Amino acid sequence: MAWPPHITVATIVKDADRYLMVEEWIAGELVLNQPAGHLEPNETLHAAALRETLEETAWQVQLTSLTGIYHYYAPNVDIVYQRLTFAAAPLHLTSAPLDSDIHSVQWLSLDAIRQRRLRSPLVLQCIEDYEAGQSAPLDFIKHLSA
Repeated sequence: MAWPPHITVATIVKDADRYLMVEEWIAGELVLNQPAGHLEPNETLHAAALRETLEETAWQVQLTSLTGIYHYYAPNVDIVYQRLTFAAAPLHLTSAPLDSDIHSVQWLSLDAIRQRRLRSPLVLQCIEDYEAGQSAPLDFIKHLSA
């Protein structure tokens, strides 16, 4: 198992009964994911979630809670992911350019998401946890510096 884990963030954005999702190219296949990506140096987890959502969807959002912290081993690439998933409210669509690996941005129902090829089991697990009301306040995460 590859070590250390990759630290990633994801954002669940729901409006009415639809979720903001991205269809992206991974290893030559189109898969569905929440807006998500890696934590960058000197970046807070909150800032990473906001940045990734903007870069992948062009939507500015407001984080509302932490939905969960997930540990996932992806055997096909021998990588361990530590994923922090946030819930967010949509604010407005911007004209920001999308990351080059994003094929499309879609608002989908949970039923439609369940019928699609997902990037990983984390995608559906995070939404189901959100739907079950799992959440922690944003200040559950402490950002400290020396």
